[in-house]
Amino acid sequence: MDSKKPKSDVYWVKFEISKEDRRKLKGHASVVIWLTGLPASGKTSIARELEKRLHEMGGHTYVLDGDNMRHGLNRDLGFSKEDRQENIRRIAEVAKLFVDAGIITICAFVSPFKEDRETARSLVEANEFIEVFVNCPVTVCIERDPKSLYKKALSGQIKSFTGVNDPYEVPDCPDIVVETNKLTLSETVDTIVKHLNDKGLIEDLKCSACSDNTG
Repeated sequence: MDSKKPKSDVYWVKFEISKEDRRKLKGHASVVIWLTGLPASGKTSIARELEKRLHEMGGHTYVLDGDNMRHGLNRDLGFSKEDRQENIRRIAEVAKLFVDAGIITICAFVSPFKEDRETARSLVEANEFIEVFVNCPVTVCIERDPKSLYKKALSGQIKSFTGVNDPYEVPDCPDIVVETNKLTLSETVDTIVKHLNDKGLIEDLKCSACSDNTG
């Protein structure tokens, strides 16, 4: 039997439990928080701290991280433009499933191309995608460079490296901009959490910072 069935033979199966049912059980909305920016701009650190903060508030969360995805689902992909696009396409489809499951999904990826980020946004409803531009000058990213990737790219050891010899397309209208060369990690997370709360996405979660001031 041919495993590559034509598309006309594939149908979307609907089940009894809906996205709204899952959200009601969890007590909050589900959303994709898409962190995009240059390598070493702070995306993974933000994702880690943001998930911790939301978890402490009672949120059901999961982080999809660039390196982690390339260890498993996307381990067959390289870093050509085509592979990068396929990398983001797969991640976006996974994020869509997590939103359907009622999860606050934090995605931390360079995702250098506007078209790919817009494709990711298009897979979910308009109010379910928050694009966060992690803005940091490339000079600061080079100074941080925790994996020495910029050093390798500048010396010619790594080809097609975003920020050195491959372009990064800055978002036109991101939902949030955080300048990680100016803000502390805590201030950056505060900015994102405030946006989520202002949008009514996490208004039913407890605010640990507020409860600390009640005494």
